[in-house]
Amino acid sequence: MGLSDRDFIRYSRQILLPECGEAGQVRLGQSRIAIVGCGGLGCSVAHQLAAAGIGHISLFDGDTVELSNLPRQLAYDDRDLGQGKAQVLAARLAHQYPGGTLSAAGAITAENVDSALAGNDLVLDCCDNFATRHRVNASCQRLNLPLISAAISGFEGQLLLVTPGEGPCYQCLYPEDTQSAGNCAAQGVLGPAVAVMASMQALLALQLLLGMDYAAGRLLRFNGLSLSWHEARLEPDPLCPICALRLGTSKTPDSQVIPQGRKNHVDHSV
Repeated sequence: MGLSDRDFIRYSRQILLPECGEAGQVRLGQSRIAIVGCGGLGCSVAHQLAAAGIGHISLFDGDTVELSNLPRQLAYDDRDLGQGKAQVLAARLAHQYPGGTLSAAGAITAENVDSALAGNDLVLDCCDNFATRHRVNASCQRLNLPLISAAISGFEGQLLLVTPGEGPCYQCLYPEDTQSAGNCAAQGVLGPAVAVMASMQALLALQLLLGMDYAAGRLLRFNGLSLSWHEARLEPDPLCPICALRLGTSKTPDSQVIPQGRKNHVDHSV
């Protein structure tokens, strides 16, 4: 099915791009994505992707809106305090962009993760804790789903694409016993720094959905103080317990391989 006249006008600037065109816009309208976490990253990513014409967006977050969220989580205001983030965000975006479908649910758990993510074309990790990040990563490996993970704390951000069968997974980079350097509640963050990482995550998502090439295993790190980017190329951990079977290796209990550069990486969350 093609675009309506109204949709052709609405998305005309995207359609002008040769990488998109009318066929690409139709593809976006047929795409299904899951966004895990509706905080500073998630609410901005969801807003941008809904505006771009993604057909179905599933939002997952068990938190409620707090006053300290408002300077960087721009989808919410004082009227939303105490309400569920995912539910508020879904209702707001559905009103603003009625062409797509938005659904809202609570937190991702070990019991619901596979059923929650199954059937999507792409998963975006915008959450704020290691446990959920690892849970989502493992599920994406099982379901063969591409995963875009982003994080920001202080003035430092990071972006990683995880593609099953290509490059490392999130567990390769951050084993489950990794200690976080902190989050926004402990270290602080500026709203524009969050918006930078959210925009990069949304941009990468659109590129993937449009069939554009992007190499897995590239860790992009953003320094908001110097306004600079650093790229590191990562290798899979052959002893990773999550993707070892995919790599044709198995984990030995008393040994561990740390890919070059991983020791210096710390996780950030918003």
